[in-house]
Amino acid sequence: MLAVLAAATPMQQQRHTAISLPKRASLTKADGTFDHDRAVAQNVATINKHRQNLLNLQNNTGSLPQGFEIKPIALLPANIEASLQKRQAEALTDEEDDEEWAGDITIGTPGQKFLVDFDTGSSDLWVPSSSCTSSTCSSKSKYTASKSSTSTKESGSFSIEYGDGSTVSGPVYEETVTVAGVTATKQAFSPVTTLSSSFADDPIDGILGLAFKSISNLNANPFFVTANSQGTVKSNEFSFFLASSGSELYLGGTDSSKFSGTVEPHNVDTSTGFWQITGGSIATGGKTAVSNFETIIDSGTTIMYGPTSAVKTFYSKVSGAKLFDSTNGFYSFPCSSVPEVSFSWGGNSFAISSANFNLGTTEDGASTCVGALAGQDLGLGDNTWLLGDSFMKNVYTVFNFDTPSVGFAKLS
Repeated sequence: MLAVLAAATPMQQQRHTAISLPKRASLTKADGTFDHDRAVAQNVATINKHRQNLLNLQNNTGSLPQGFEIKPIALLPANIEASLQKRQAEALTDEEDDEEWAGDITIGTPGQKFLVDFDTGSSDLWVPSSSCTSSTCSSKSKYTASKSSTSTKESGSFSIEYGDGSTVSGPVYEETVTVAGVTATKQAFSPVTTLSSSFADDPIDGILGLAFKSISNLNANPFFVTANSQGTVKSNEFSFFLASSGSELYLGGTDSSKFSGTVEPHNVDTSTGFWQITGGSIATGGKTAVSNFETIIDSGTTIMYGPTSAVKTFYSKVSGAKLFDSTNGFYSFPCSSVPEVSFSWGGNSFAISSANFNLGTTEDGASTCVGALAGQDLGLGDNTWLLGDSFMKNVYTVFNFDTPSVGFAKLS
């Protein structure tokens, strides 16, 4: 369960809203093997998400930071797409043990309810429209503008392209949006009329982005920025606690019961539009393997990525590690000795648990396992790493717009 907590403003009482957290497909199958097809699909989705972010950044600011490059759209191999579609058509068994960091929000007056993924790696809010004719929309909650007294259609359009050739696209509206008692009025969002087949087996209806305006496809303030400007949150920060149970997104501060000690803040490079911090290093076995890199913290991505050469350097320090999938940058290591892995930004060292680093065996009965760090060129330069849930599940993470900074604390 994901609890979304809204810190009280002086005129409000404290609101504690618990939001059920559905499971999503894990990258480890029920038999303990690595789900290669789904991992490749998530790689493609991550590459294309950040490709779109860079297109948005270039459109909104007129340029890209040095070293950033808009890559060709990544395509999902036809055999993997067919395999995943076949699995979607079969009766599902509960073989999933990862969690999706999603919760219910309402849009409109009266509120229409949607289940969205809270994503620190993007900046737009979109949900399906009642006008959506894509077959993928059939199982989703849909927004009906005519049923809301606060609905206002704006000019422009919203569009994201996916690796299977499909898109998420639609018009632009302004609406009243509420998350855990925190309300933003005249919030820009898109009720999409086409929905990529990539979302067919995903329980979420849409995505709520929590990064900066400069990577917004709508070139509009994200929900939390709007809410803060309207004074509906106590402070201009939000925090994530991701775990197998009791996960929560805290809006307007931190939940001190979820971490011990103090939060260690790290300044964000605001030129990129991401929650990107500098001065990172990764260690294995207590020894630094790669240092002085930039790091994007992305709750909408499952695993961790680094530049191909840097990740190769890291695994060269891991006894028995080998390149498992050269196309997608996955490495294997002996299951009997999961490497000790930690990240640091000049202060505390934050370790990745063996459970979070091990994605499962390379095949049924194998003695080698796949690591949750992959080498991949995301177009973010040769010195930028991207850390998703596999990292965030090991720390308490605080995102502060005022500083701006990303802070980490050890879990309590």
